[in-house]
Amino acid sequence: MKKIFVSGLGDGSHVDDIFLLTSKTMARKKDGNPFLRLVLSDRTGTVDAVVWDNAEQINARISEGTFVHVIGNVSLYRGNPQLTLTSVEQCDRDSVDASDFLPVTKGDVNSMFRRVLAITRTIESRDLKSLLELFWNDDDFVENRFKRAPAAKLMHHAYLGGLLEHTLAVAELAALVADHYGEIIDRDMLLAGAILHDIGKTREFVYDVTIDYSDEGRLLNHMVIGIMMIEERIAGLKAFPEERANLLKHLVASHHGTREFGAVEPPKTLEALVLNHVDEIDSKVTGIRAFMEGHDPGSRWTSYHRPMERFFYMGGMKRE
Repeated sequence: MKKIFVSGLGDGSHVDDIFLLTSKTMARKKDGNPFLRLVLSDRTGTVDAVVWDNAEQINARISEGTFVHVIGNVSLYRGNPQLTLTSVEQCDRDSVDASDFLPVTKGDVNSMFRRVLAITRTIESRDLKSLLELFWNDDDFVENRFKRAPAAKLMHHAYLGGLLEHTLAVAELAALVADHYGEIIDRDMLLAGAILHDIGKTREFVYDVTIDYSDEGRLLNHMVIGIMMIEERIAGLKAFPEERANLLKHLVASHHGTREFGAVEPPKTLEALVLNHVDEIDSKVTGIRAFMEGHDPGSRWTSYHRPMERFFYMGGMKRE
């Protein structure tokens, strides 16, 4: 189990622990002999490291994107911590807890998943409920994909469990809107769409040691993947109504609102319109909140937020 994290490194600290090797570069000392520059990381940040001796031999034994067990000491270099290493050995990935290297939701994933199941049980439509149960009855999918996947690489819920956290929030917001408007909204369709709108992110991203796009994700994006996943499971059901299937897939295809923001189609049903807005509410609130928390608690305003082209007021913001 990892004991020393980047955020806790201080001048004079001794380090004997595992880190993710983010990058490595061979360089030359003034006398012409080689040395090795490394960047190591964990969930709390990154730190520079150097290997002065046996650089070529160590370089041949380690690869970027792998875990390494390092031994060395911390000193300050230009005001920042730097590790001087005497030993660097590559580690077996299976022996490492990924949560030590990736940010994780602060919520209880099992509790959040139970709330998603509770919302599923409120759906009265037998076809939609049967479809959702095909997802939930797949233990490998639930435990290793749905409960672990991030909802983004950078913008919002970009951590393990982020997809589940975001899905729950969107489904609960959708339920409130559906209950407010009553019969003019197909509540069952909206809730099924809310639960499945980002399901393709379980395959759009890889999230074992870093959060990045999978090959499938880069080629297709999560909306296309999500529609494919829905079609795969509908194929296992008897006589799923074609119109219902198309309306559900439209919710997935349109939840980004406009083609400018990545939607395959703009929302063309009331349920799709509602889903687009509740999805945007949760993603923006969570993303802006994280942006605010990256600032000094004493600041009254954030720095300029380029995607939304504004500063945000922080005076009186509650801190956890």
